Amino acid sequence: MKAYELLFILDPNLTDENRAATMARIDAAITGVGGKVEDVDEWGRRKLAYEIDHLQEGDYTLIKFQAEPDQIEELERILRITDAVKRSMITRQAA
Repeated sequence: MKAYELLFILDPNLTDENRAATMARIDAAITGVGGKVEDVDEWGRRKLAYEIDHLQEGDYTLIKFQAEPDQIEELERILRITDAVKRSMITRQAA
């Protein structure tokens, strides 16, 4: 397995229940295919550099995890179809 980082921005207007459900869905997408979440760092609300979907702020979260390279495509698909996720980026950590 290889080490990855996932940084994503959630809609800051989400309720706590919707935010928890979105986080659980992302966690399940990582661990459901054999990946392992190592660390979740919630950065909180921050001002966006530019407006996204008429939003000036976003709720940032960084997840460090391990997964097989072929599992990343499915995780990216889930992030794209989740309406609460406004932007996301997955990067592979250097060995």
